[in-house]
Amino acid sequence: MISVLFVCLGNICRSPMAEAVFRHQLKEQGMESIITVDSAGTGDWHIGKQPHEGTRGLLEQYGVSYQGMRARQVRLTDYSDFDYIVCMDSNNERDVRQLFGSKSDGNTKVFKFMNLLPEIKSDDVPDPYYTGNFEEVYQLVNQGCQMLLARIQEEQLIREGV
Repeated sequence: MISVLFVCLGNICRSPMAEAVFRHQLKEQGMESIITVDSAGTGDWHIGKQPHEGTRGLLEQYGVSYQGMRARQVRLTDYSDFDYIVCMDSNNERDVRQLFGSKSDGNTKVFKFMNLLPEIKSDDVPDPYYTGNFEEVYQLVNQGCQMLLARIQEEQLIREGV
């Protein structure tokens, strides 16, 4: 089983959107039993809350389920529990690496989401909590999740020696 964790600041906008979109893509590919997905925030302000209404509205518009999703904070055990820890911006990556300590230094399992989209000249997924532009984030997340799935598939083939 392969596991992916998306991380943003409060776990109500970007990371739950990525979690929901990636789950949707996995289901479409018949891969939901092979790859597990979760999301978390570096902050604790929204623990237990549903995704932001802007995120929920956009996911509903695109027919993507967010059922059962509730905000949680990143835990130290996430480092060993997940194969891929995908941070939505530079601050999230810094905070996650600080939490995980020296074991995450230079480790490629922790990386920024926008590394999946090198053709887009931005280090960070904009935070729609502040910008209000949930559509822009959805488009980035949709594209990036497709790239992540392709990356995982390629890495698994390499590991299996195919």
